[in-house]
Amino acid sequence: MGRLLAIDFGRKRCGIAVTDILRISAGGLTTVATGELIAFVKDYIAREAVDYIVVGHPTTLRGEPSESMRYLTPVINRLRKEIAPMNIVFYDERFTSAIAHQAMIDGGMKRMDRRDKAIVDEISATILLNDFLQSKYCT
Repeated sequence: MGRLLAIDFGRKRCGIAVTDILRISAGGLTTVATGELIAFVKDYIAREAVDYIVVGHPTTLRGEPSESMRYLTPVINRLRKEIAPMNIVFYDERFTSAIAHQAMIDGGMKRMDRRDKAIVDEISATILLNDFLQSKYCT
């Protein structure tokens, strides 16, 4: 059994999270520039056993695809080609950034540290992956 890797996609940078090998919990891995995402993922899956990749699916409150999809779709399509036959699944990412901000506050992180968008992206990817794990294995 391999790890699951999550991507919280952004136009400038992407938060990355992974599960432990037993898929019990997820943890933040890093944040990478969006232009380096494909190379990073290819390198990571060459070193680590990854069964599939979970990508945050940006939607509006009505459940419709958000504006971000127009930037996300070409990158993910290219990633699919580069890492075939690796499975890539989309999972609803609504509210992950808001939850990440609240987790930072609850954790006692200083205001200046909370302004670091890279930290927010990494925490958002972790929340996305933990939500995915709960939905996948607890239902």
